[in-house]
Amino acid sequence: MTEDFSAITHPKESAEAGDSTRRFLFEQADIRGEIVQLDTVLQDILTVHQYAPGVQRLLGEFLAAATLLSTTLKFEGKLILQARSNGQVPLLMAECSSDLQVRGIARGAEHATSEDFAQLLATGTLAITIDPVKGKRYQGIVPLATDSLASSLDAYFEQSEQLQTRFWLAADGNRAAGMLLQQLPAQVVRDEQLRLAQWQHACTLGATIRAEELMQLDPEELLYRLYHEDPVRLFAPKTVQFHCSCSIARSRNALSAVAASELEEILQEQGCITVDCEFCNQQYRFEREDLASLLEAPPAPILH
Repeated sequence: MTEDFSAITHPKESAEAGDSTRRFLFEQADIRGEIVQLDTVLQDILTVHQYAPGVQRLLGEFLAAATLLSTTLKFEGKLILQARSNGQVPLLMAECSSDLQVRGIARGAEHATSEDFAQLLATGTLAITIDPVKGKRYQGIVPLATDSLASSLDAYFEQSEQLQTRFWLAADGNRAAGMLLQQLPAQVVRDEQLRLAQWQHACTLGATIRAEELMQLDPEELLYRLYHEDPVRLFAPKTVQFHCSCSIARSRNALSAVAASELEEILQEQGCITVDCEFCNQQYRFEREDLASLLEAPPAPILH
């Protein structure tokens, strides 16, 4: 299903953001876009941890950005957006699979009190990892910008000489949202000067969006406000879900890297071994009989 905004004269009023992403295309230009809005998904992730407001907003932006980036994947797999810094948040990560399942975490952020991006992620790096089910992983790394995640992502795409791409992100601890614009290879328009003018036009209008609009307006209203003079086609929404890939098998595999003597010591002290997932707080409990083969075998090598 698509909707053509070149014909809309009375757009609907704003609606509550949902957990979805929607693709849109400029019909007279080689430009695509994506709008993501997260509501329940963000709250499900944040309720697992007690983050300060500044960290909540930051993680919300990372989740929105990871979702936007995942829409560029042409294969089955996942995209991981990760920041490491010397600031109040040493590590922050969000990942989204090709079927729009997301999860995220901020590590070492228990004492983070700032709401300033530069203090939360001071002198850091931003890594984008593409992890396909089949094939090799790819990772690109750039320095974090001092003002925002969106600026960091803009710089990443500019430095990597990929398709021109711009990001707008917003989050408030209850909702997160983002918009992506990306210039496509020449098909509709061949003239380079016209392509540049169209791209600058789309980005200039995109830059007028306010954070509250991005989070609170439904995509139809949002696109009408930005591009009501341009023929824009909006596609049906795709649902985004919070899903953690942890499992009892993964947890047991993690224990296989621990020396049998260490496992035995924990079992003697505690009677069982528990493994907690830091993403979703799911706890996996292992009794002695569950670990019999590990207690008899040397630790498995850790793959890097």
